[in-house]
Amino acid sequence: MNASAKLCQIQCQRVQKQSGEMSSFEFFNLLTAPELFDVLEAHLPDHRERQYPPTETLSMFLSQAMSADRSCQNAVNIREVRRTFSGMSRGNTYTGSYCKARRRLPTALVRELTRHTGKIAGETLPKNWLWKERPVKLIDGTTVTMPDTEQNQAVYPQQRSQQPGLGFPICRVMGVVCLAGGFILDAAIGPYRGKGGSEHGLLRQLMDSFSADDIVLGDAIYGSYFVLSELSRRGVDVLFEQNGARKKVADFREGKRLGEKDHIITYRKPTQKPDWMEDDAYEQAPEEISVRELQIGKKVLVTTLLSPDQATKLDLKQLYKLRWNVELDLRNIKTTLGMEVFSCKSPDMVEKEVWVYFLAYNLIRLVMAQSAKLADLLPRQLSFKHCLTLWQPYRELCGEVGKDLDILCRLIAQNIVGKRPGRIEPRANKRRPKAYSLLMITRAEARESIRKHGHPKKQK
Repeated sequence: MNASAKLCQIQCQRVQKQSGEMSSFEFFNLLTAPELFDVLEAHLPDHRERQYPPTETLSMFLSQAMSADRSCQNAVNIREVRRTFSGMSRGNTYTGSYCKARRRLPTALVRELTRHTGKIAGETLPKNWLWKERPVKLIDGTTVTMPDTEQNQAVYPQQRSQQPGLGFPICRVMGVVCLAGGFILDAAIGPYRGKGGSEHGLLRQLMDSFSADDIVLGDAIYGSYFVLSELSRRGVDVLFEQNGARKKVADFREGKRLGEKDHIITYRKPTQKPDWMEDDAYEQAPEEISVRELQIGKKVLVTTLLSPDQATKLDLKQLYKLRWNVELDLRNIKTTLGMEVFSCKSPDMVEKEVWVYFLAYNLIRLVMAQSAKLADLLPRQLSFKHCLTLWQPYRELCGEVGKDLDILCRLIAQNIVGKRPGRIEPRANKRRPKAYSLLMITRAEARESIRKHGHPKKQK
């Protein structure tokens, strides 16, 4: 037996042993926790008995987010097949009623379920999953496109470089992610350009997501004076790369020296008030803050963890490397789940679709956390895609969620992702695209041109 097979066998034995000793699946039971029932009851609209009640609509919407075929037609077809073979009254496979039910589903319900799921799961994480027994929260933003409709263009305009009718509406999504468990704790959505659409603007909407004793981990864009001062005021520590917009490069001969290229220095409040900031808020901001700067390779990191005894330079170097996990989490949501291109044609439904994807992502993360706990692993050691591909047949075959869950957890724990420190990959596509020219006129004009002149020749 080779080393890989032996390790797999050991993990399976751990899952079997620990699941036999547990009276319940703690993480998965969060789905039926009283707190979530309270959220459900508080946000369910008054409704009469319909073909698609709100809870069933949400369940189907979540299944769409987790399926390879995310069409409404596929969701309705699966429902009707199940009803027919279960001996229930027959319906029809028209999607109109289901689409109307999705529109009636309150966005606030999905949003609060996502937030509460992440919050409760984060509060139940084992201490050994935390960084020095402190919760670390990752922040990052990404962009997503959507169908080119007038409604979407009005709220989420396309990039200025694109001609009207040739581009797609684009929005920016900003998330707060639990480092230990990978859960989405909160998120904000805004236009890609215009007022309130910057990552800083969205971060200001998410400030209440952070609590005293948290550590916030982000890239260089967040290392501005007012972000540092606001988080410090809330008792939150940060670790960012130094903001490239700072005019003064770190000079380690200044300030209080802590070690080789490691010192405490004072940042002073900018003399010019930002346009987005209220006068009172600017006046109340501290005149200066103390931060710690340290150089790691070619990067200069900025942190409010000032004590080298509590956080050594090596500790901070290793912690900042973990920031890359948020990039992987966004990739899992956008590419693996399929949120990269939205399908909804109105801004209200686009926002709802965002939260449905986040809730689906959190539910998969719950199962992964349970599997990791049973196998004595960390959630970050398990594959999100492996869990997702196991979850679908599990639901189909077992029917009742929670039945034989230990078997599912054992299968999930068998696939451990490899350790790839310092991995570097080119951002380029090896596979060549099809030899079609780009659409440089509106689709209606292109159709008319084809009627007159035929299809253009393929590019070489």
